[in-house]
Parts: sequence; structure tokens; C-alpha cells
Amino acid sequence: MKAALEQIRQTVAAELNAAHDLKALDALRVKFLGKKGELTAILKQMGKLSAEERPVIGQLANEVRADIEKRMENRAAALKEELLNLRLAAEKIDVTMPGTKSPIGKQHPLSMVLEEIKEIFLGMGFDVASGPEVELDYYNFEALNLPKDHPARDTQDTFYITENILLRTQTSPVQIRVMENQKPPVRIIAPGRVYRSDALDATHSPLFHQIEGLVVDKNVTMADLKGTLTMFARRLYGEDAQIRFRPHHFPFTEPSAEVDFMCFACGGKGCRLCKGEGWIEILGAGMVHPKVLSNCGIDPEEYSGFAFGMGLERIVMRRFGIDDIRMFYENDQRFLNQF
Repeated sequence: MKAALEQIRQTVAAELNAAHDLKALDALRVKFLGKKGELTAILKQMGKLSAEERPVIGQLANEVRADIEKRMENRAAALKEELLNLRLAAEKIDVTMPGTKSPIGKQHPLSMVLEEIKEIFLGMGFDVASGPEVELDYYNFEALNLPKDHPARDTQDTFYITENILLRTQTSPVQIRVMENQKPPVRIIAPGRVYRSDALDATHSPLFHQIEGLVVDKNVTMADLKGTLTMFARRLYGEDAQIRFRPHHFPFTEPSAEVDFMCFACGGKGCRLCKGEGWIEILGAGMVHPKVLSNCGIDPEEYSGFAFGMGLERIVMRRFGIDDIRMFYENDQRFLNQF
């Protein structure tokens, strides 16, 4: 038995040098020290020894086990160090070499122009407000002077979720929510996505963006509206930009107007872009209807205000000469890389 223990010690020393990874080392541990290992099998035979032999063989067995465990521990440490060195060599970086240039994303043309418009109105003292895209019928229609039987609702082609919940058809509900919670003076713009059940074609989309504007204070007039929009046009298209008002009708403003900007391509002479008219329709505007103010708890006898709304896609299309609204949403890299 003593010879067998010494033989195991020598065998382990030889086989450890041949173990080139941790998996092989673990297999050796099981082979010699496991429950069914060679050293364990010898120790199970100690019951056959005489009382004088047992202490001697027991002490030797413990020395052999301790020696094997120490050798395995040292070999494991060496293997881990080798593995670490190999990994460090593979991951070594030469800091003197030029780096790999990462592709950089480009700002979407809608976001680009929207940020520019925000900066223009922020410079005029406006705040930016937002509201939910899933809206109540009350805020989207009724509070804006469009009761359930109003014919203007038929032109909106609304996405209804329930009878009283819908995807907003305009960002005007944000104006109502602001006026309900903020006493005048109010000066905000409300950009955001809106939804209408339109067939998708070159000029229509079921999803598009609007930018609403609202000012409410004492003694606000149409002259203030015209001055604000004139300043906006000149900041957006240059100091020579001009606007004109055409009478129109909106349920939530009185009086109401369509607002045209002088064609920035031909300067009002007439061209293909403006279809020979010299003017391009950009937005709708007007004085806030007294009933809308009353619905929000604002006294129309004391306060007045103006509102306007424009389509972001229409402005961007005219800015860059884009003739198909679908290009904004198809994520075609050939299109987006131009910006």
C-alpha cells in the first residue's frame, strides 16, 4: 500500500505537466481525488491493515493527498496566468495606430427643421408644450368648438379607439390643456405627431406633424398675429420674406385666415414650385374663439388671443424641394444621407 501511494504521487506529477487546460486538470482531480478516485480506493483498504500499520499509512496518505492538492493548485494558477497572458496578447491595442472611424448618424430633415422652428419661437418668448397623442374627444373636438354634430368632424377622418378616445387629429388639444392649467399670459407652441385616416400618397399620410401656436393675454389683436408670423417667416426664409392673409373659416378661431408665404424660390414672380401664383399656403390662423376661451375658464371679455397651426412636412418639403411625403418615413439611406 505504501508503494501504491508513492506510485500515485509520481503518476500525478507526470500527468499534471501534460494537462494543458483547466478542463484536463479537473479531470485529473476527479481521477485521483474523487469519490471513486485512485487515492480514495486505496484509503478504503486501510481497514485490512494491522493496528501498527494504520497510523503510518494514514500519515503517508495524508501527505500524498496534500502534495497532490498543492501541485494541482499550483498548476491551476499557472494555467490561469497563461490564459490571461494569451488574452492580453490577443486584445493588445497599439495606441499609436489611427482609430477606426465609426459611422455617424445624420439628423432627420423633419427634426432638423423642427429644431430651427423651435429656436425661432423660443427667441420670441414662446414656451414649448406637449400633450398626449391618444386624446379624449372633448379636448380634440368639443373644447375647440366642434360639438359631436359639427360638420367639420367629417373632414377629419378620425382614428377612434372608443367612442370618446381617439388618436389626436391636431395638436390643438395641447392648447386647451395649457389654458385649463395656466392663467394668462400664455405664449406656447405645441409641435407633435397627429393622425388622420388619409390614404398614403405623395402628399398625404395617416401620420404627420403639426406645430400649433397660441398667445393669450390682454389686448391681443390680429396685428400681433401678423407681426409674429411675419417675424417667423423672415427668420425661416430670410429678411425679404412676406406673408399675406386670406379670409377662411375655422370653428376654433374668429376671425380666421389662411396664411400664405411669398414663394422663396421666385420671390413672388411665379414658378413651378408655387404653381405660378407667387405665394405658397403654409398655415391657418386666427383669433381664438371666445367660446374656446370660456371652455377653458378664461374670461373672453378680459382676455383675447390668437392661434396658428402649420404642417411640418409641408414646410420641410418646400424647404428642400421634396415632392413626396413618403420619403420622410421610408428610412431610405440614399435620401437621408443628403442631409
